[in-house]
Amino acid sequence: MVEVRAVQAVLEDLRAEGEALDALVAPLGAEGWAAGTPAAGWTVAHQVAHLAWTDGRALLAVRDPDGFTAELGGDLAELAASVDKGAAAGAAEPYARLLARWRAGRDALLEALGAAPPGARFPWYGPPMSTASVATGRLMETWAHGEDVADTFGVRRAPTARLRHVARIAVRARDYAFAVRGMAPPAEEFRVELAAPDGGLWTYGPPDAAQRVTGPALDFCLLAVRRRHRDDTAVRAQGPDADRWLSVAQAFAGPPGAGRAPAADGGAA
Repeated sequence: MVEVRAVQAVLEDLRAEGEALDALVAPLGAEGWAAGTPAAGWTVAHQVAHLAWTDGRALLAVRDPDGFTAELGGDLAELAASVDKGAAAGAAEPYARLLARWRAGRDALLEALGAAPPGARFPWYGPPMSTASVATGRLMETWAHGEDVADTFGVRRAPTARLRHVARIAVRARDYAFAVRGMAPPAEEFRVELAAPDGGLWTYGPPDAAQRVTGPALDFCLLAVRRRHRDDTAVRAQGPDADRWLSVAQAFAGPPGAGRAPAADGGAA
């Protein structure tokens, strides 16, 4: 019962995150959908098309795990190529059709995840994931690409408690962030303390850990989805390995990409 309630809670957060981005892109006309975003070569349409493509992959993994596994690529380069191809194909659609397809895919994925039996696990680009983990991953990516769209138009979205999902993924993906760059993960655990949007504190890791990361949850999440350079955040590290982590932190699977350059004026990019 606890697991069911936890899944329902993250599914509601995933729904809300999708609706928040939907409200940002739906009023845009053709010119807005064709606007270039901070991701080089990607328009707003590319951002939404990428989410629609990845939602579709997640839906396949939930509905047809064997079919997903049969289509699974072999390495990160192949995954990156598939992502780019999916985004480009979707971006070529009329924006109204793309928007409708993205909405339908979001609804179908939410329905499929809600109907999954307790304890189910699904294949993905890495270790198999639970229902809650699939939903959390989709929320993280929806929020991250929503930041790209928001930055395109100079919109500053108020952070919400939904960021706790992004922060948790980033903390759990610490060792992956090192490994995907061919670096040995640190041997010891870190303490992470993040100032939540509601004034509370989100904590991870042992309280007495020698190496620590502290700062606003929003800044940490922006850093972990590589939408801000660390120099443009108020996230701070204590200890050499924790400091190194802030330069490689990554909450998503696949190649790290170029990330954001420091803002020219020292502010947020």
